[in-house]
Amino acid sequence: MNKMIEGKHLKPFSLFPAKPGTCPECAVEHDEKQPHNKQSLFYQFNFYNTHGVWPTWGDAMAHCDDAIKQYWKSELSERGVNENEFEPSKQVLRVHKFSITS
Repeated sequence: MNKMIEGKHLKPFSLFPAKPGTCPECAVEHDEKQPHNKQSLFYQFNFYNTHGVWPTWGDAMAHCDDAIKQYWKSELSERGVNENEFEPSKQVLRVHKFSITS
């Protein structure tokens, strides 16, 4: 069965659900303390549909503790990922700030 995703940023389209046993956010098998796979098309389209911007590595790591974030930042830097990718999207920060204060 396909999962219909509808939202303000994407027209409705069919997206197969994440395989059982994988992360429902990025459709990749990983420990819940680890970042989502920012390169997963499933994650990218789900994120864009929700927030109206494409995800950064900072968005994918937003739920991680500081030690895990530091490890991933170091490893990604060694692989040439720009430091701008480590910041969460400004659009997402506004959404979270608004929902917390209202």
